[in-house]
Amino acid sequence: MPEHRRLVVCASHSPGMERDVERAVGAGFRSGLAFAAEVVADFDPELVVLFGGDHRRAFRNIVPAFGVALSATILPEGGHDAGALTVPDLALDLAEFLLDSDIDVAVCREVALDHAFAQPLRDLTGALQRYPVIPIPVNCATGPLPSARRTLAVGEAVGRFLDQCDQRVLVIGTGGLSHSPPSLELDAFDISDEERRRVIAEGAAAARKEIKPQWDNAFLEALNEPDLSRLADLTDAARSLAGVGANEVRTWLAAVAAGGGDPLSPVVYEPVEEWITGMGLAMSRWGATEFVSL
Repeated sequence: MPEHRRLVVCASHSPGMERDVERAVGAGFRSGLAFAAEVVADFDPELVVLFGGDHRRAFRNIVPAFGVALSATILPEGGHDAGALTVPDLALDLAEFLLDSDIDVAVCREVALDHAFAQPLRDLTGALQRYPVIPIPVNCATGPLPSARRTLAVGEAVGRFLDQCDQRVLVIGTGGLSHSPPSLELDAFDISDEERRRVIAEGAAAARKEIKPQWDNAFLEALNEPDLSRLADLTDAARSLAGVGANEVRTWLAAVAAGGGDPLSPVVYEPVEEWITGMGLAMSRWGATEFVSL
């Protein structure tokens, strides 16, 4: 068992990865993800803090820049049934701590979250309810978006709260890297699921060409240094340089800040056109030392 009390893992997610049931593509990324899951299992966290975005599913009419979920369900997607997360009472303590620290957050109850939260939990821990989870929704989809500076401040405050907790904590940031989902390119907050599917199907071919490896690698390099100023600049310019889906790296910013600002080692990067996303994974340097990328 490592002596470390906090493990940070940031990883891309994609519904396309789950639809690829034959595992025809993305072997490199899947290998890195499996390695990260082994590190998580060895670390055996007592708590998971999960920064995730929302794809205009949970938050449509009222969109908090940042939230703390006190209870949460998981929407049925990608062949998975609906589920629920085990959110500990500590979530309320975190919300109160953030408010006392002059960080304005929304308190969310019975919020229905999608694959942005479910996929990393399944991939990294094996199940939705294996560990207690505090979900922290970050607005990455519906403008106006929180600035990178504000996102870092929220993450730093979460880190100060975790400093007071005598627990092994897995901190997850999920989303990105470069991609431009057709449904998010629409400036529409109330799109129906039927319309969403139509827009995605019609725009899939063009979206495959929206991956920006140069931007993705610049972001991963800045995590490795770490250069928070560079990360903030890349994040604030994400939409124009790397597509609307790249806004989700705000969750990575919050996670690295909650981890104390320590460097995250890039574990794997693979642009997967079939998943319309530059798929990347980075984690706490102490956990990534034995991985050899394909």
